[in-house]
Amino acid sequence: MLAGYARPAAHPRTTTAAPGGPVSAISDARAAQSATDKTRTALRICPLCEATCGLTLTIEGTRVTGARGDQDDVFSKGFICPKGASFGELDADPDRLRTPLVRKDGRLQEASWDEAFDVIAERLRPIVEAHGPDALGIMLGNPNVHTMAGGLYPRLLISPLRIRKVFSASTLDQMPKHVSSGLLFGDPFAIPVPDLDHTDHLLLIGANPLESNGSLCTAADFPGKLKELKKRGGTLTVVDPRRTRTARMATRHLAVRPGSDGLLLGALAYTLFEEGIVELGDLGAYVAGVDQVREALGQFTPEAVADACDIPAEEIRTVARELAGAQTAAVYGRIGASTVEFGTLTSWLVDVLNVLTGNLDRPGGALFPLSATDKAPRPAAPGKGFALGRWKSRVSGHPEAKGELPAAALAEEIDTPGDDRIRAVFTIAANPVLSAPDGNRLDQALESLDFMVSVDPYLNETSRHADVVLPPPPPAQSAHFDFAFNALAVRNQVRYTRAAVPLEEGLLQESEILSRLILAATGMHGMPAETVDRMVIESTLGKAVADPLQQVHGRDPKELAEELTGDSTVEQRLDMMLRLGPYGDGFGAHPEGLTLARLLAHPHGIDLGPLQPRIPQLLRTRSGKVELLPEPIAEHLPRLAAAMDRTHDGLVLIGRRHLRSNNSWMHNVRTLAGGSNRCTLQMHPDDARRLGLTDGEQARVKGDGGEIEVPVEITDTVRTGVVSLPHGWGHDRPGTRMSVAHASPGANYNQLLDGTRLDVLSGTAVQNGVPVQVAPVSTT
Repeated sequence: MLAGYARPAAHPRTTTAAPGGPVSAISDARAAQSATDKTRTALRICPLCEATCGLTLTIEGTRVTGARGDQDDVFSKGFICPKGASFGELDADPDRLRTPLVRKDGRLQEASWDEAFDVIAERLRPIVEAHGPDALGIMLGNPNVHTMAGGLYPRLLISPLRIRKVFSASTLDQMPKHVSSGLLFGDPFAIPVPDLDHTDHLLLIGANPLESNGSLCTAADFPGKLKELKKRGGTLTVVDPRRTRTARMATRHLAVRPGSDGLLLGALAYTLFEEGIVELGDLGAYVAGVDQVREALGQFTPEAVADACDIPAEEIRTVARELAGAQTAAVYGRIGASTVEFGTLTSWLVDVLNVLTGNLDRPGGALFPLSATDKAPRPAAPGKGFALGRWKSRVSGHPEAKGELPAAALAEEIDTPGDDRIRAVFTIAANPVLSAPDGNRLDQALESLDFMVSVDPYLNETSRHADVVLPPPPPAQSAHFDFAFNALAVRNQVRYTRAAVPLEEGLLQESEILSRLILAATGMHGMPAETVDRMVIESTLGKAVADPLQQVHGRDPKELAEELTGDSTVEQRLDMMLRLGPYGDGFGAHPEGLTLARLLAHPHGIDLGPLQPRIPQLLRTRSGKVELLPEPIAEHLPRLAAAMDRTHDGLVLIGRRHLRSNNSWMHNVRTLAGGSNRCTLQMHPDDARRLGLTDGEQARVKGDGGEIEVPVEITDTVRTGVVSLPHGWGHDRPGTRMSVAHASPGANYNQLLDGTRLDVLSGTAVQNGVPVQVAPVSTT
């Protein structure tokens, strides 16, 4: 056992191997350098989706020739999906950039790293000095949370430059969950996940984990966990307009009308109150506002919402009774219920149901993970709470949420004249021309910038506009630690893999790229890249020793810094985070606690045990309780109630996930192309007959933001009145270097959106339940 870990309660933790012993070099690039002419294996955590599966790579020389699941991985236990199996092809993609690009005479041309950073330092500072920090914008893409450097450095660029025009994939995806969690718990990162291994009843809404592998719920082999749930006699209820692969596994499938998810959940909560089956259990002492929620949901009767949801009232009551009657249960909502008009209210109601059934913070219910790099637990006490709208966007007055503005507002913040318009943009692992609404407008806006820097391995639809492109190395050449996803995992664990092969000559690690970018942009150009890490280490340890609740209180921060181990300052930062974290050794306070050296001695990871109740310590609301009806939620509930009376003529559009894809950034892998991974407009046979469309025929789809042409796929897996199109396609713009994607470009879903439809509370673009018109191309 790994003794000495600081926990909010005394729960023992087990590991699959005894601690201690020499530091393993199994996945160390140094081992690769001595075996470049041999076939060997190396371990790597897969960075291609949120499941974070352990891989065993087969390597010939310095080339990855195969990937299989790591049978000894403490978390994934050998599970692998098609994306992980394609790791070698993605790693060796010939279209990946191998050298920086700098725009000269209007064209992007290869340049040295020094030249690229010289250009950044030379071009950026005059813009900041002339126009101030409001002239800067930054867009962070989804792949940032899939790399170690992406989790460590972007905020170090944003803060010193005082950038408030921050945009990210969050407002195209999960921001409603951050906002609802912030309002409920006082911390936007306190996101409960379903205890998949122990629950008796799982209600999934807007989620298709058999295709997505799970999201905001890190679970390797999600399909296997659902099978085990069914095998042990559990109930799986799936709410989705499509009969997805996940829905086909369900005990009960509710083909809800898109966008009405919040109404359905409100009616479930109403039924719990109406039938007297609310039971908070041990959670009751930590919850405020139950009576206020009862009153606020008084209009949401099953009969009142039935027509809007297209779910019979009695079936809604049955689901509520089953949820309340289960020994344990968990409600889990994802992107289909998040990227809708009432995404934040829907996300809030997910956890309201978990609270009202006594399943929040309870084994078998929805629990809060505790990652190895989280802050060490502190005594329960009120916090500062969570605030929305601390500033607003310049053009449309959108309030910020979690320090970000809506990604849908990026184009207007660039192309609308004014003293504070965005003149320079950083994009880091982002392709908003395809992933944000109205890519055509953003395409033109980016072209008008004074300066743009992209950190991206590809010349894609967005980075082609940059003045400087900085390409990170292939994943096999990088170390990996999951900062974001360990904090969302269904079991507490910790894993780290060093680079599987040596860094290719002429490339820089992503950590060095981002460090040098920070230095060039903040007036420290020319200083060693390690300067950034050393400043973070000094600052973090200085705060830790001044904190009476830290185990290192009163110690010398310089002496602590000298104790840090690792082959780089990046690893030293990781060592520091592990040692200060909830399982850490506290710099010697707990000799058996977690350190980088101990983690390296366990190349397949360390199991830290099942999720445990811990809500008293994590609450940061001003009341020190779960605030079940926060004021912003109460203010907007009447808008949700008014949606009951809407008419439902015409077609609405929803997205869909593919197992062989991930948004816009995996369409250049040949082995993942084809099969089900196709850009087609799925449509029910009845709708196709009514519109005169046949399978495979080109249809013209019109929305608020424009129109696209796409082949029709007729299927009864999508309900009537709904059409479904995958997100992330549209690789037909000139000037990119993605040959596989360009050969099968597909159509851009987001070009149907103009960016005006947003979830008001979170600023998230409405991408599901969007009205569209569909007709054969031949008749339009």
